[in-house]
Amino acid sequence: MSDEDKINRIKELNVILKKASESYYAKDESPLSDREYDALYDELSRLEEETGVILAGSPTQSVGYKAVDFLPKEKHPSPMLSLGKTKSREELASWLGDHEGMLSWKLDGLTVVLTYENGELFKAVTRGDGETGEVITPNAKVFDNVPLKIPFKGSLVIRGEAVISYTDFEKINASIVNDADKYKNPRNLCSGSVRQLDAQITARRHVRFVAFNLVSADGADEKVLGSANGRLSFLESLGFEAVQRMMVSSGTVVEAVADYEKRIASYEIPSDGLVLTYEDVNYGASLGRTAKSPRHSIAFKWADETAETTLREIEWSASRTGLINPVAIFDPVELEGTTVSRASVHNVSIVRELKLGIGDRITVYKANMIIPQIAENLTKSGDLTIPCKCPVCGADTEIRALNEAESLYCTNEECPAKQIKSFSQFVSREALNIDGLSEMTLEKLVDMGFIREFDDLYHLDRYKEKITNMEGFGEKSYSNLIASIQRSAVTTLPRLLFGLGIPGIGAQNAKVLSAAFDSDISRIRSAAREELSGIDGIGDVMADAVVKFFEDDEHSLILDELLKDLTIEKPAVSSEQNLSGLTFVVTGSLNSFENRNALKEEIEKRGGKVAGSVSAKTTALINNDAGSASSKNKTAKSLGVRIMTEEEFINTYLKE
Repeated sequence: MSDEDKINRIKELNVILKKASESYYAKDESPLSDREYDALYDELSRLEEETGVILAGSPTQSVGYKAVDFLPKEKHPSPMLSLGKTKSREELASWLGDHEGMLSWKLDGLTVVLTYENGELFKAVTRGDGETGEVITPNAKVFDNVPLKIPFKGSLVIRGEAVISYTDFEKINASIVNDADKYKNPRNLCSGSVRQLDAQITARRHVRFVAFNLVSADGADEKVLGSANGRLSFLESLGFEAVQRMMVSSGTVVEAVADYEKRIASYEIPSDGLVLTYEDVNYGASLGRTAKSPRHSIAFKWADETAETTLREIEWSASRTGLINPVAIFDPVELEGTTVSRASVHNVSIVRELKLGIGDRITVYKANMIIPQIAENLTKSGDLTIPCKCPVCGADTEIRALNEAESLYCTNEECPAKQIKSFSQFVSREALNIDGLSEMTLEKLVDMGFIREFDDLYHLDRYKEKITNMEGFGEKSYSNLIASIQRSAVTTLPRLLFGLGIPGIGAQNAKVLSAAFDSDISRIRSAAREELSGIDGIGDVMADAVVKFFEDDEHSLILDELLKDLTIEKPAVSSEQNLSGLTFVVTGSLNSFENRNALKEEIEKRGGKVAGSVSAKTTALINNDAGSASSKNKTAKSLGVRIMTEEEFINTYLKE
């Protein structure tokens, strides 16, 4: 490549990376994967070094992207720089040398600076472009775990990551009607949640703040301020959640990285790597900084294990919303200790960007060592045909552009795929809980015309002879199925509401609705938007969805027929509401209770609340394996939350 070509490539890379940064920081979108961005960034750095040409505003010299306009802006007292990075474990040992270090998670959220004055939260500002951030103080005050007051009265400035756990991310995505509108990852959801104009929206998103650096603490003990770990321990003593960490030396850091590697799959907070910091703060500060990065810390990015394979098929999978998702099927390969043969391609736009074709040689990897992805298409035949007919019903498909991405949809409102997915939710454990009805069995029953609406499930005895002659069925299977259906006919309103598939109403929201209307389905059917939106945890979007669902004549007719077959009982409520105001998290296997749902129901029956993740508000974590290295155990220990066995919980709260 000539010098002229190199300079042209530098210009091209500047445009690509700036556009990607703008989407990432200002629009909460991710046009490039971390892998793709890092590869282009490294190429730009190399070309700049080779040519000596660095354009104004080069991504290698600037940090982040400018703050969006709808929030007040504030200039940081000193620039917030990005860390230098490496993918070599040995380089971490070399970088550390003879010094002690602190190794911690590199969290994938939105960096926020908190300032406390006279023991109270005074100000919260996002990182923004590193020079100027956005003031989000009202939103920070409703984060799940941010102390509003602390015992330390001096001026205190700390940096941390605002994050949303995978559990809360999945719950929020489950409440979104259209698959194409769902958030791609917790980081995008967190970024939008932190920067809301309405703090009520932020509060509903369960944002957490995890401190990773103490910037200043006027009047604090110099011995505390002298060590990186001491600073975080000091913050924990004030009530903050600090990032999980361990002390390392050059001789132990490689082993420590391997330990984190084992834990990343079960870690509840999104992480895209690790951070190694000199334990001696003064030594780290004495090293100064480069134009872009401080020298007191270095980031370690996971070197994705890739494997080359052959694309054999694109499976187009229809959902109950009509979205048809492309899934790549390829020759099995070993990645991160497991065999992988499938990867979601997400949408039509990505299919086209990768120029996919059957028989192409592709490389695959696990994003953050968890989710299989296609890294690169080596042959790029680009001859894959986007189906013009739905793979399930044969109706016409159409490509719709949403959020700058094109996705494929089935246009048939009566598509069996939509029916099967709806029936699958209706019979699921958290809904009517009917055993023996897998999607494959449901598909057979739909194809044979035995079920068209929900209430048809309660009249399958009409087809006993034909069902017992179905492949995989017999007298015993039929009898077990009918018995399970009969048991499900006596149910509760939360189960029914969730089973109906009302857009945005998950299992937990169904419980909230039922409680608000005293388990009276007629009151919910006639409730106005204002009445529904006023319920804590429901809001305008879900209220509109509920009203629209019950206003639909077809839905009303289906429900009327279904109610003829069901007996709706009020959820059991113990006269002893001894768990009122208490919050528990349940994890691991159980002994006395049949499953976690049974324990959760017992807690809720007694007025308690069951959360998906541990926070400072958690009363106790119920875990029979209190000595495990699970992320929930570690979080509980770091927050001082009690960890109790199932037996201890029963003896403490359930026995008189």
